[in-house]
Amino acid sequence: MMGGISRMHLQRQAYVYVRQSTGAQVHQNVESRQRQYALAEHAVKLGWSPGAVQIIDEDQGKSGSSAEGRDGFARLAHDVAHGKVGAIFAIEASRLARSSQDWQRLLSLCAVAHVAVIDEQTVYDPSHRDDKLLLDLKGAMSEQELHWLSLRLAGGRMNKARRGECWVPPPAGYVWEAAA
Repeated sequence: MMGGISRMHLQRQAYVYVRQSTGAQVHQNVESRQRQYALAEHAVKLGWSPGAVQIIDEDQGKSGSSAEGRDGFARLAHDVAHGKVGAIFAIEASRLARSSQDWQRLLSLCAVAHVAVIDEQTVYDPSHRDDKLLLDLKGAMSEQELHWLSLRLAGGRMNKARRGECWVPPPAGYVWEAAA
């Protein structure tokens, strides 16, 4: 980022966005959750007072494929647009949104409001062309990752079906019976 974190950033709130896509991930991926919450400590180390760090974690167990139904993401975007946010912290910047449309909308708001986007490795300035390019690429890759994952899962199911090992529960009202 050109210039790093400024006094203006520090005068506003730091928002830590915590999200895992499914309920199973929330319960099973404890390390990921701990790393995400630890970003609040990272914000303090970068200069924010502990009272100036807001944690948004109400989107736990919700996919980032759409902003719909993610109240935390909506609150984050609203507060960015209203000048309350100095920086957004996320474990990986592209985890904020897996939809290019939502991602671009948030980045545009951040650029206009001079909000830094900070992940474990880097501080990004969405108003700076090079940083915006990197964030755009991360967002595009993140969205494609969902598509590639669904292709791999579908391929695995098809492979099991070819072997005759793909068992699915019958619709309600049907009963499996042994062959006579």
